[in-house]
Amino acid sequence: MTTVHSARGAATGPVERSRPRAALPALCLTQITGWGVLYYAFPVLNPQITAATGWSTGATTAAFSLALILSALAGVPVGRELDRRGPRLIMTAGSVLGTLGLLAIATAPNLPVFFLGWALTGPAMAAVFYQPAFAALTRWWSPHHVRALTIVTLAGGLASTVFAPLTAFLADHLSWRGTYLVLACILAALTVPAHALALRAPWPAAPPAPLGHPGEGAGTVARSRQFLLLAVAFTLSTFALYAVVVALVPLLLERGFSSTEAAWALGLGGAGQTLGRVLYAGLARRTTVIVRTTVLLGLGGVTTAMLAVVPGPYALLVAVSMVAGMVRGNLTLLKATAVTDRWGATHYGRLSGLLAAPATVAIALGPFAGALLTAPLGGYTGLFVSLALVSAVAALCGAGTRVHPPARR
Repeated sequence: MTTVHSARGAATGPVERSRPRAALPALCLTQITGWGVLYYAFPVLNPQITAATGWSTGATTAAFSLALILSALAGVPVGRELDRRGPRLIMTAGSVLGTLGLLAIATAPNLPVFFLGWALTGPAMAAVFYQPAFAALTRWWSPHHVRALTIVTLAGGLASTVFAPLTAFLADHLSWRGTYLVLACILAALTVPAHALALRAPWPAAPPAPLGHPGEGAGTVARSRQFLLLAVAFTLSTFALYAVVVALVPLLLERGFSSTEAAWALGLGGAGQTLGRVLYAGLARRTTVIVRTTVLLGLGGVTTAMLAVVPGPYALLVAVSMVAGMVRGNLTLLKATAVTDRWGATHYGRLSGLLAAPATVAIALGPFAGALLTAPLGGYTGLFVSLALVSAVAALCGAGTRVHPPARR
């Protein structure tokens, strides 16, 4: 019978007893709140920030991008600690640090302090976003972790739906500084106690690794050809898909559609993302890990190419946007299960942190790179064709990530 281990390493009981019932709803709440406050509030407030302070949009966006890059760098040590200690201390500390970062942002008298606030917020993102939540659910809910991961990502998908309108409402009645102060209080009030109280269960021993690799260390895996190809595949795919999301509205405006029509196409793509996450569990049951990796990464390229070459009608473009959203939704769960499907959960935190680091940098740089490349590529159609080719390369890399069991001696 599988056992769990206390901090001293002694077996304490069956793994089922270690599964904290409150953890799943708590993590749903904290993912909505964390993403909503630390990520989605900024694009809503940035126009007001620049208008009130005189700081340039480029400077404030660079501060936000700095947070994302620092989040990527912090993800590796955060993952290592998650493997050793579990999520309670990491996620609680991340909530506290995120609150302090927001307070610094809200009260920043000048641009350097504004950058400092976002520099604090970056590591907080690494400690409260999907990566630590996925690590907790993968260890506590194994072997039924796909269902738990799906539920949390569905909740996380509501973050913009909840907090973008809430942030706009607050900004209509308060200054941007007052809005961030209120959001900091919300983050502290909801996520600090949720992480501290709901994640108290003993951290169970990792389940056996699949494919006969139980003794393979994290360093050995991280240096393997399969892992490096997987990191390249996810980084290229993330870069392409996030650039597509940012560039979709100007692409449609370039083709003569109204800003309202473009916004609806983007929003319905988000609805497709939610649907894609619902469908992932069925896809995982019916396909091998290599098949779904290659197909989903390839579909990212196909939908991007269709957006590039299909001029209309509008309903068809909306349908393609929704399918592209479904692919993005599936890719979120594909990334969450990629380590477990190949190497087990023993070093899930560290390995997922290594995978997430370059992909998070791609999220930060994708919109800027897309904007810079649009003119040299002849407009948004040329940009989308190029991004489709990037996704195709990602799919080819994903096809080479099959892990073979070691030969028996």
